[in-house]
Amino acid sequence: MDIHIFWFIMLGILLAGYAVLDGFDLGVGILYPLAKTEEEKRLFLNSIGPFWDGNEVWLVTFGGALFAAFPDAYATAFSGFYTPFMLLLWALIFRAVSIEFRSKYHSNIWKNTWDWSFCFASILATFLFGIAVGNCLKGIPVGEDKEFSGVLADLLNPYAITIGILAVSTFAMHGSIFLYLKLEGEIKEKVYKWLWHTFGCFVVCYIFCTIYTLVSIPHVIHNFEEYPWLWFIVVLNVLAIGNIPRALFLGKPGYAFLSSSATLIAFTALFGVALFPNLITSSLSPEYSLSIYNASSSEKTLNLMKIIAFLGMPFVITYTLIIYWVFRGKVKLGKFSY
Repeated sequence: MDIHIFWFIMLGILLAGYAVLDGFDLGVGILYPLAKTEEEKRLFLNSIGPFWDGNEVWLVTFGGALFAAFPDAYATAFSGFYTPFMLLLWALIFRAVSIEFRSKYHSNIWKNTWDWSFCFASILATFLFGIAVGNCLKGIPVGEDKEFSGVLADLLNPYAITIGILAVSTFAMHGSIFLYLKLEGEIKEKVYKWLWHTFGCFVVCYIFCTIYTLVSIPHVIHNFEEYPWLWFIVVLNVLAIGNIPRALFLGKPGYAFLSSSATLIAFTALFGVALFPNLITSSLSPEYSLSIYNASSSEKTLNLMKIIAFLGMPFVITYTLIIYWVFRGKVKLGKFSY
């Protein structure tokens, strides 16, 4: 396999892993205001408590791989998205601080402040991820010198905002299914009702964004025309979405969560297919786009990184599997709970 394509696929795997794993704890944060009592709030936090920090390892690894494999694309992205990325960093920091600080002082004002901080940061982070995806699909003003030549307002276009809303609704659905899987008792029945609302919002946003994308950015299906076998990803996406309500009706939340995860993986794959071979599409001229070939490190570097990836990825995967195995089962509040 072409080493450039290998690293494009590897970035996709890392991004999909992050979307699936951190997607549900961001979703829990989005739904957090629906928890009314102190016990419900603690149950929400402890459902993601053992996982949220490990999930973000996938994002850090993605950023490091992008920097090393495609430094020009990394530089252009971080210069163009500088303000949104700083807001994203702020949101991720405040999510962590909110989770850890909330229980350190017994005051309603103190707890309410961190509660709303946790929710707002989760929504903001998810929305900014969607903004980034929307702009990558639509294209941003990148010149011949590989420099971003636009302003912040260019990034806040209607299409990118629409994709941001889709991201929020998708993670809210993913998070609600995770909560239904992890909780029990009365709160579980409440989550079941919310779950259907989040699924309905997701389906509406998904259909609207699909139509909007095909109408406003027709070039996203170019690779599907070149390689018709890629349509199986679309089929997988539709089947995964359709299986979510089926699994819930059958009382199999585990299958619903797997279907929700498959939906996010399919979204990531569709995003990659729409972009390929570009990493950043220029809205000024296709010739100015940064691809996996003109924005990459040397082949020697890429091959060396491939060896490091084969050595390091098993540790990341093993760590993830161990954590999820150790903390499997329903959430229980104990002495050391949040």
